[in-house]
Amino acid sequence: MPQLPRRALLRAAATLPLAAPALAAWPDRPVRIISGFAPGGLNDIVSRAMAQALTPLLGQGVMVENRPGAGGSIGAAAAARATPDGSTLWMGIVDTQAINPFAYKSLPYDPERDFAPISLVAHFPFGLVVGPSRPGITDFPALMAAARAAPGRISYASWGIASTPHLAMERILRAQRGDQGAEMLHVPFTSQAPAMQAVMAGQVDCFALPAGGAESMTRDGRTRAVAVMARAPLEILPGAPPLSTHGIPLSSGLWKAIYAPARTPPEVVARLNGAVREAMTAPAFIEVVRQQGAVPEPTTPEDLAELGRRERQAWGEVVRATGATLG
Repeated sequence: MPQLPRRALLRAAATLPLAAPALAAWPDRPVRIISGFAPGGLNDIVSRAMAQALTPLLGQGVMVENRPGAGGSIGAAAAARATPDGSTLWMGIVDTQAINPFAYKSLPYDPERDFAPISLVAHFPFGLVVGPSRPGITDFPALMAAARAAPGRISYASWGIASTPHLAMERILRAQRGDQGAEMLHVPFTSQAPAMQAVMAGQVDCFALPAGGAESMTRDGRTRAVAVMARAPLEILPGAPPLSTHGIPLSSGLWKAIYAPARTPPEVVARLNGAVREAMTAPAFIEVVRQQGAVPEPTTPEDLAELGRRERQAWGEVVRATGATLG
């Protein structure tokens, strides 16, 4: 076969289209998931399960960074300020993404402007637990009767003013007031774990919290789940009927979702969405979510953005109705 002259080869090469540059390895550094709440609570549990499931998919270590305080606002602000390169994720919840904008007069972040939605994780329904301080209260009607008989004497825990447990209990009490009135004393804590401990120690009377935490509180029989804030009974809290059986059509709980900082490149958002959705198919992740009374609910970024808009409208109305605001 004759050889082409060197000049001919160079001229031919010059006419060929340039090859597309190789895609840079991504991520090129360890990834962190920021959680706005302390270790030991549901946000921490789900964040760590997500980190474990993502690690083999991203080919990098994925760690959880707990930044608790101010109803999750400290962690949210840290995530919003992070470099938008896909190396920082944010485990947002309904409190941080839909309630805080109405509960706080000033926030160090904007839940819509400062985050790029990746995917919903799941909805986690609440269970209502009564602690050992009230051994005679064995069901929901007895709890409401006690609240009417001694207004302000029965106490309930939450992980902060205007948090979902606070607002959920206020919605229950408002539904029960009628002509007789039903009042309870709200005792806010900084996160779920210390609130659970206070109820189990008999320092606070009851707590509406994610069903997985409620189940763990009732294992020794000292605390009792008297209701679930779900449309149907929950397998992990047998014997605790939905509030609808008592005439309260209320289902409430937490939704959790993964976000990246705003201005994260669209191609990185797409890759993250694919990785997070695949992570939610991992048997270990599914089991962690199942133990919390939920199932994984992967979505597109667009569907998560729409959920956020709907939830801000709904919870804004609840905050205004209850007057639960902070400075």
